[in-house]
Amino acid sequence: MHIHVLGAAAGGGFPQWNCNCHNCDGLRKGTIKATKRTQSSICVSSDGINWVLFNASPDLLQQIQEFKPLQPGRAVRDSGIVGIVLIDAQIDHTTGLLMLREGQVKREIYCTDMVYQDLTTGNPLLNILGHYCGINHHEVATDGATSFEVAGAANLRFTAVALKSAAPPYSPHRNDPHPGDTIGVLIEEISTGKKCWYSPGLGEIEPHLPALMIQADCIMVDGTFWTNTEMIDMGLMTKTARSIGHNPQSGEGGMIEKLNEFDASRKVLIHINNTNPILREDSAERAELTKHGIEVAYDGMDIIL
Repeated sequence: MHIHVLGAAAGGGFPQWNCNCHNCDGLRKGTIKATKRTQSSICVSSDGINWVLFNASPDLLQQIQEFKPLQPGRAVRDSGIVGIVLIDAQIDHTTGLLMLREGQVKREIYCTDMVYQDLTTGNPLLNILGHYCGINHHEVATDGATSFEVAGAANLRFTAVALKSAAPPYSPHRNDPHPGDTIGVLIEEISTGKKCWYSPGLGEIEPHLPALMIQADCIMVDGTFWTNTEMIDMGLMTKTARSIGHNPQSGEGGMIEKLNEFDASRKVLIHINNTNPILREDSAERAELTKHGIEVAYDGMDIIL
């Protein structure tokens, strides 16, 4: 199984367009050791030809241009993307759908009913696509037992489970969370049995998750914040990381502590906020991750299982 990281940053990318925090300002000026990142998305393939896209970030066109297998050029109009799995309905994971409007082939969208509702009401992206290329919606079950396959993506199987989360700000049920607002997905290559757990939005390791995560050879999870009060301490927000659905890496019950409980050969953080010190390659925080065998995703990262 080939997993390619198209984008590794949280919403806004790195550097963020309007941010002058130590990280963003330092990257622009070349005073820190760090690499720019676009907004988070991965794609997965078993044969290297047909790819399943996970989320469609606002940076999708750039990401496609920088990964040639997604544009194989077999016909006048062509794409290596055979299906799109949406983890949630957040802006930074769905806006790129509008960039896929050209052509006559309907886009195959795999998402929960809650995500579909949000993307046809509060932020009707899927309705808009219906006026261009059109879509086929495939509802994703979130019981952690019902698997699905994506037509054209041979040898891959997907199992989704609901995660504790909040719906996007524009959602009609923003203050009334529902199962399926956000999911985690276990991706399996059928012929080899290799598996990857993918959850870029993960507020906590809920009791029903270890049974799926323990199966994974690669665990790719939420790397948004280093501390629970990161944004508060910088004067950028009044809410904690956990209150907006992200388990920080450090501290009691943090992602480092939780990932130490699993024996996966690869442990990777993705969806990294521009303020997070782990973006600085020579930071003490990055060294702490390395000590625990945890990697930091970057644009263009390839993982072969």
